[in-house]
Amino acid sequence: MTKQFLFSLLTVALLISCSKNQQNEMLVQGEVKGLKKGTLFLQKIQDGVLSTVDSLIIKGDGNYELSSIVESAELYFLSLNKSNEKTIPFFGEAGIITINTNLNYFVFQAKISGSKNQEILDIYNKMSDKFKNQNLDMIKESFDAQIAKNQEKLDALAKRSKQQVKREYLYTTNFAINNADSEVAPYLALTKLSNANIMLLDTINKSLSEKIKNSTYGKELNAYVEQIKKSEK
Repeated sequence: MTKQFLFSLLTVALLISCSKNQQNEMLVQGEVKGLKKGTLFLQKIQDGVLSTVDSLIIKGDGNYELSSIVESAELYFLSLNKSNEKTIPFFGEAGIITINTNLNYFVFQAKISGSKNQEILDIYNKMSDKFKNQNLDMIKESFDAQIAKNQEKLDALAKRSKQQVKREYLYTTNFAINNADSEVAPYLALTKLSNANIMLLDTINKSLSEKIKNSTYGKELNAYVEQIKKSEK
C-alpha cells in the first residue's frame, strides 16, 4: 500500500468527518442588548454535570456566536458569567438558533428562534404555566382554610390537589405521545413524569419513533423504564 494511497484514504476520511460535523453543528447567535463586558457560556448536562461546550468574552459589543456539535437534540443553556439568575434554557439542535435578549431582563425577555423542538416545548410550557397558576391558587386557598380552621375546605382542597396531579400527568403523557417524533417527548417523560405510574412512562416509551428512541433522551427513557420494571419484579 503506497504512501499516496494512504494519504488519499486519510483525505477522504477527513472530508467525511468534516461533512458530518457540519451537518451536526449547532450555531447559537444573537445579541444581548446593553452588554458591554462579560463572558457568555454555552452549556449542557454531561454525565450529570453542567459542562461548558463553548464560550465567548464580550468586549463592547453584545453580538455573539457560539457553536457545538449536536448528536441529538437536547437541552442547552446560554449563561452570562455562569450566573444562575442569567441562564436561558433552550432546546438545542443542529442548525442556526437565534437568541436575542437584553442585559437587564436576560431570561424573561429572551426570544428564541430556529429550534423546532423549542417551539414544541414552548407550547407545552404555556399549558404547564396554567397548571402552576392553578396550584398556586389552591395553596393560597389552603392557607386561608388553615387560618380559618375550616377542615371541610381543607379536605376538599386535598381532593382537588390529587385530581390536579392526575390531570397534569395525563396532559403531559398525551402531549408526549402526540409529539413522539420529537426529542421533547422523552425529555418530558424524564423530567415531568419521573414519579408517575410506570404505565404512563412505558406508553410514551413505546410510542417514540425509531429516530427518537435512538436519541440521547430516548435511550435514557428506555433505560429508566427498564430499571423500574426490573425493580418491580
